[in-house]
Amino acid sequence: MRTTIVLTFLVAIVAIGSLSFITIQDQKTGGPWDIPQEYIDMENPHKGDSSLDRLGRAGYARHCRSCHGRNGEGDGPMAAQLETFPGDFTKAEWHEKYNDGEIYYMSFVGRDEMPNFESNITDIEERWAIVNYIRSLKD
Repeated sequence: MRTTIVLTFLVAIVAIGSLSFITIQDQKTGGPWDIPQEYIDMENPHKGDSSLDRLGRAGYARHCRSCHGRNGEGDGPMAAQLETFPGDFTKAEWHEKYNDGEIYYMSFVGRDEMPNFESNITDIEERWAIVNYIRSLKD
C-alpha cells in the first residue's frame, strides 16, 4: 500500500513537472488581427510625452508583464500557460507593422487569450502611456 502511494505521488510529480517544459517554441503564432478602421486611423495624443514614462512603466508592470515579460519578449511567467505566443515587442518588425492605434486596440480590446482591459484600465492617458512604454521596448 505504501509503495502504491509513493509511486502515485512520483507519477504525479513527473506529470506536473513535464508541464513546465512547455516552451515558447511549442506555442502557436496568433493569426492576423482584425482591427477596426477607427483604431487604424487613431492618433496617439501623447506620443513622445516623456512625462508619462513612469505611468506607462507602472501600468505595463501591473497589467502586461505577467504574459509579455519584463522586457516585452513574450516570456512572462504566465506565457508558458498560453496556447498562443504573446508576441515579442522588442522586434523592429513588430513596431513597423503596427501603428499606435493598432497597438492600442490589441492592448486594450484584445482577442482570444489576450483579455480585454477596457474595464481594468479606464484612464485613457494611462492607456496611451502603456502604448508609449511598449514602443520603448524596441531593440
